[in-house]
Amino acid sequence: MSEPASTALAGFGLTKIAGFLFGATFAAIVVMAMTQPKSTREWVVALICTVFASVCGGAGLVQWLDLHAWADQFEGMVALIGLCFVCGLPAWVFVRAWFAYADKRQQMTLLDMIKEIREALGR
Repeated sequence: MSEPASTALAGFGLTKIAGFLFGATFAAIVVMAMTQPKSTREWVVALICTVFASVCGGAGLVQWLDLHAWADQFEGMVALIGLCFVCGLPAWVFVRAWFAYADKRQQMTLLDMIKEIREALGR
């Protein structure tokens, strides 16, 4: 039989993880509703990048801003889920912008695109 304290701790941890994935899922749904992808390939890449940025970016921001204490209260956890939600949105925009840029330059190689971007940035 397992120890009650470790089982309760595992349940608490799963609740926190589920909350962050909840925020990531809603970030992906909102951006997909705003701008629908043109292809299945674009949809898959954008979805993976949005969820990854939401979970990892949100966790990184919590660590950087030292917001760990917020996870002890329900309201703080809701705020952290909102933070994860917001961290996923830029990834979707970046992927969509890259696909739009690459579609217009289908004849160029990746190295030519990188050189063009560097020249536009003045580097």
